[in-house]
Amino acid sequence: MRRISFILMIILIISTIGQARDISVTVYNQNIALVHDVREIEFAKGVFMHSFTDIPSRIDPTSVHFKANKVTILEQNYEFDLASVEKIMQKYIGSTVRVFVEDGNMFEGRLQSFDGANVILVDGSGTVKVIQGGKIVHGEYPEMPADFIEKPTLIWSLYSDAPGSRKAEVSYLTYGMDWHAEYVGVVKGLDKLDFSGWVSVENRSGITYDKAKLKLMAGDIHLAPVPTDGRARFLTSAVMAEKKDLQFEEKEFFEYHLYTLQRPATLKNNQIKQISLFPEAEAKCSRLYLYDSRRSNTNIVVSLEFRNSKSDGLGLPLPAGKVRIYQEDDDGSLEFIGEDNITHTPKDEKLSIQVGKAFDIVGERNVADTRMLGRYDREEDIEIKLRNHKKEKVQITVRERLYGNWKIIKNSHDYNKIDAYTIEFKVDTPPHGPEEELTISYTVHYSRQ
Repeated sequence: MRRISFILMIILIISTIGQARDISVTVYNQNIALVHDVREIEFAKGVFMHSFTDIPSRIDPTSVHFKANKVTILEQNYEFDLASVEKIMQKYIGSTVRVFVEDGNMFEGRLQSFDGANVILVDGSGTVKVIQGGKIVHGEYPEMPADFIEKPTLIWSLYSDAPGSRKAEVSYLTYGMDWHAEYVGVVKGLDKLDFSGWVSVENRSGITYDKAKLKLMAGDIHLAPVPTDGRARFLTSAVMAEKKDLQFEEKEFFEYHLYTLQRPATLKNNQIKQISLFPEAEAKCSRLYLYDSRRSNTNIVVSLEFRNSKSDGLGLPLPAGKVRIYQEDDDGSLEFIGEDNITHTPKDEKLSIQVGKAFDIVGERNVADTRMLGRYDREEDIEIKLRNHKKEKVQITVRERLYGNWKIIKNSHDYNKIDAYTIEFKVDTPPHGPEEELTISYTVHYSRQ
């Protein structure tokens, strides 16, 4: 009988046989990737079978596109019944096997049951032996079951006009690959932000892509809904930082943006790889202090605003991702001060990064009076009090949400109408003492028409 240890079986499952090939991977930020694999294949004349291996376990076999000179694909079978300890044990229920445990003893008998943890054997005398799975070192089986394969395989029936070795181009979609962008901003003074971008590529497809040409597609492509496969998603903690000298080249592609890495990259299975998206740039920024009473009756939200333009230090299409903001302390160390998410942002568009809530600025909104002027007419007197306990003056944007048919009939400060139901006051608020405050007041008239 042939001995197959548990460790060797695992190695057989996860090992791949390297082939000389040209491979490129385009990763979309929707848990899917397009793989383009060019290999040299030995073709026979007429109809013959060929096994195409080294493919991901999460391939979509219905997406396969095959192209080779004078060759036609007649039929395709996707084989994915991979060998595993559990499956081999289940196949040999009712057969005689040998099990070796950690103390060196060997048990032989008819395999009665295996539940994933314990093995039940019945020896020649009819004695039932229960062996704990944690104590099993390895097992012996007559042979590997014939209907098992070691790794996912596409089995093709091909027709070739002529024999010989030539290139075949194979493209397919696979699930389990994703990418997202992360950005780091370092605040410098009141109006400068050192801004850099990274991309993280996650490979959970079930295979390693060695020295592949890597492309990242930024944009929301439409995917037909598919049922989830229920597989758990495990990520390793391996993070690889890449050099910044050979980075991404960006271009418009259909209605999206395509980022092509200007060097080969190895994407290991169950790995997160981080690659610099663009070198650090200095952007002009400003701070926005926003008081929106519908979100909070006291808190002032602080955001950093800058334009994604070349004149302001950037000017690149920015993929959606998380932005983390830091500021340098007097001792030179960086301190984390907040983070926010951005959507896909074209060049020359404005970005607003919400950092947190101001500690030393407080807002308070009150409805001072309400008057009913008729069945559908009403007036409200609104007061908004702002208290600035900082050492310097700040400009605060006060956002008010109105409804229905409205008209401001009296106001203490100028305002801008943002849309049909929103107005904003922008006021310079000087530093005040404990009892001082700045008050914005206005009267709004609501009517049916």
